[in-house]
Amino acid sequence: MMQNTSLHVLNLMAQTLFDKKGFNILALDIHEVSSLARYFLIAEGNVEQHVIALAQAIIEKTKQEQLRPVHAEGLQIGDWVVLDYDEVVVHIFKPGLREKYALEELWRVGKVVDLEITIAN
Repeated sequence: MMQNTSLHVLNLMAQTLFDKKGFNILALDIHEVSSLARYFLIAEGNVEQHVIALAQAIIEKTKQEQLRPVHAEGLQIGDWVVLDYDEVVVHIFKPGLREKYALEELWRVGKVVDLEITIAN
């Protein structure tokens, strides 16, 4: 994925999370400080089933763009799901776990990305 393509995918994923009632959506550009990915997308769902549904919605939406995660973890339990798309790694937490693992604090050297999320009335 090239940078502008990965930004498009990042915004597509963020919009999908928003549309499916995911919350506390945050994207970090970590490419200058890590070779893991270009972006981390972090969000929360209400309960385990919601976290799983959010992850499945991203998988379905990205499939339409001919993209599949190279690795997915947590889809059975749903307390923390990780979807790795190489350039974009998605972390979806149930409430409480996000604070426990504090990815934003761990990756605070990353730059916050201004996401393009459309809010329908």
